[in-house]
Amino acid sequence: MTAKHEIGTRERIVQATSRLMQRRGYGATGLKEISREAQATLGSVYHFFPGGKQELAVAAIRHGEQEFAELLRETLDREDDPGAAIVACSRELATGLRESGWLDGCPITTTALESAGVAPDIQRAAAEAFASWRALVRDRLIRAGFADDVADELAHTVVNTLEGAEMSAQVSQSEAPLEIAGRHLARLIDSYR
Repeated sequence: MTAKHEIGTRERIVQATSRLMQRRGYGATGLKEISREAQATLGSVYHFFPGGKQELAVAAIRHGEQEFAELLRETLDREDDPGAAIVACSRELATGLRESGWLDGCPITTTALESAGVAPDIQRAAAEAFASWRALVRDRLIRAGFADDVADELAHTVVNTLEGAEMSAQVSQSEAPLEIAGRHLARLIDSYR
């Protein structure tokens, strides 16, 4: 195998795991299903992830973290006003969720909740993902002139609210929870100016 092929196979395995765990969670996603979805042999899965399913779940969470971070970074940088950027982000989340048939919510929530208190490596990776997302929002607010402590608290509020709104939108199969959350987060952010 060439290095390029190995990198492609590993990435396919991680992406397939991320999508399956996003939709079904950790417990309901099996290694055989992952190998089929990734179009990789089960031997390849074990080759790249000798630590098994838990090691693979950590890699999938990191992939999901990067995927959402990219969307968040793009929407935060697109608008001069941070409140408008959060509205844009909530709209993109709502559109993506609707287009997935209400299946593809947060790339890590299902696995993170299911593994809390049971799988410390997975829980730690999920905590790091949330911290990364908060840091992106915090940095954007600081660039907009917000004080460090205010930016930190607002970043927590933004990420927490978007996560809850995304779950609510998924359950209700409606974009409204995310659209409402985006508008109210923008008002909250503007109130600190």
